[in-house]
Amino acid sequence: MMTGIRAANMAKFLHRADAELHSVGPSLLEKVSWDDLRLFVFAARERSFRKAAAVARTSSSTVVRRIERLEEGLGVRLFDRLPDGVALTAEGRSVFAAAQDMERASLSVRAQLDQELSRRSVVRCAVTEGLGTFWIVPHLAEFSRAHPRTIVDLQCSTESADVLRMEADVAVQLTRPDRPDQVATRLGRLHIYPFASRRYLETYGVPRCPADLVKHRIIEQTGPQLDEAMVPRLLGRSHVEDIVTMRTNAGAAHFYAVELGVGIGGLATYAQALGASIVPVDIGIRHHVDIWMTYHPDVRSVRRVAAFIDWLRGLFDTKRYPWFRDEFIHPNDLTKPDSPARVDIAQPIVTRPPDHSLSISLPSLKAGRR
Repeated sequence: MMTGIRAANMAKFLHRADAELHSVGPSLLEKVSWDDLRLFVFAARERSFRKAAAVARTSSSTVVRRIERLEEGLGVRLFDRLPDGVALTAEGRSVFAAAQDMERASLSVRAQLDQELSRRSVVRCAVTEGLGTFWIVPHLAEFSRAHPRTIVDLQCSTESADVLRMEADVAVQLTRPDRPDQVATRLGRLHIYPFASRRYLETYGVPRCPADLVKHRIIEQTGPQLDEAMVPRLLGRSHVEDIVTMRTNAGAAHFYAVELGVGIGGLATYAQALGASIVPVDIGIRHHVDIWMTYHPDVRSVRRVAAFIDWLRGLFDTKRYPWFRDEFIHPNDLTKPDSPARVDIAQPIVTRPPDHSLSISLPSLKAGRR
């Protein structure tokens, strides 16, 4: 049920649209669920109950049932059902406008309450696991020193967050945002190159061309936002099942599998420059994807969110971090002492020593249990 600022804004809408909505009054607030109204907003934006269900991660029948309950509660028809989707009625457009006002009002209240950066509060950032784990987290200490009262809720996942329904304040993703009512900024380009550990190459040899990979082991990462046809396409094969030795949906597992010698895998070109004990495999193939930042257009009114967005943008400054440029730079050129693309990093971001043993001493483990 709706309370507080949401109820107040809905009451304003009901009062303003009283004549148009057949004498709908504030008493109907008791019959209106905010969850139903959120599903209505998704359907209005997507112009489809099916697409709204996908956004809300629920079933189409649930969306239909909730919309019908909302229409019954308000006493009006909100959508015209069409063969290829739905369209808002005049009453539906009025309710949609009011719902958007409520979203903006919620952000406005947050902005007013969050003016003092000396107070503890949260910024929610959704990001793909690889960029979150191996790029944002290693730099997060500098942001925390500058903003000690800000809690960063870092949601690392290959699933895209919906910033319009405030699943996150800001999202960094590998797919281009396609909604006109959200802010979208291209941060840079992620260049992907095949890598392997020295131990792997000493064991299985160094491939010289894509055809040589039939004698090798491939590590493949799958999941939302990832081009799962990339590896077969680059290798000119219909499938790679006969050469894949490991498949994972986790960026960290994929990275460490390459570093520990499980097989050859595609990693960001900066992986070696940041301290990973890996070697680029030069077989004439590479790939790239653009990196996008997106957020609700009104979220910059929240000071600490605006500060985080500006800091985040700086992490992809191509002058400071040339591997995010549009043009490809070979991984070796990011580490050569005389290379203009070299970036000196005082301490490697990948901090685990490459030959560090992962074994645990059983005697010491037993001693720790006493």
